[in-house]
Amino acid sequence: MALSDIAAGVEVTTRQRDRGVAAVDETDAPLPERLAPFADDLPCSAAAAATVVEAYAAGRSVGDAGRAAGVAPVLAAKTLHLVGEQVSPVGPQGREIIADWLAGDLSRSDAIALADVTEQEFALAVYIETHDPLPAARDAVEGALTTEDRDPLGETMSDVGELL
Repeated sequence: MALSDIAAGVEVTTRQRDRGVAAVDETDAPLPERLAPFADDLPCSAAAAATVVEAYAAGRSVGDAGRAAGVAPVLAAKTLHLVGEQVSPVGPQGREIIADWLAGDLSRSDAIALADVTEQEFALAVYIETHDPLPAARDAVEGALTTEDRDPLGETMSDVGELL
């Protein structure tokens, strides 16, 4: 098949139709209103979840964000997880250990010891591994968790001291 065969029937026009941009922007709505449809799936009220998200986005710790919303830090962490933030207290190896525990291959005490976490951290990590984030809730908080002074590639860049 030659290039002329592939290009057969292709037309060039001098004008294009302006179809505009289809967009649905709900960011004008307050965050509690955007989270209200997910209130039954969140571990706290939509208003408290909005406060957690806003405090966390402002640079406060998970615990401080929870206290600002009047909820326990673990509920704040669960809320942040459900809206798409990475708040797991364990890394990849810890996740494998939790998967082994969930499969019944390890006892709870062995899993906690191997993951090198506290009981509370283990419970949070198990929750995170057994509950998927809510995609629609992630969309609802989009923009609220990103700040303009945060470098989107910051975590991928090395410092000069790390090269030595």
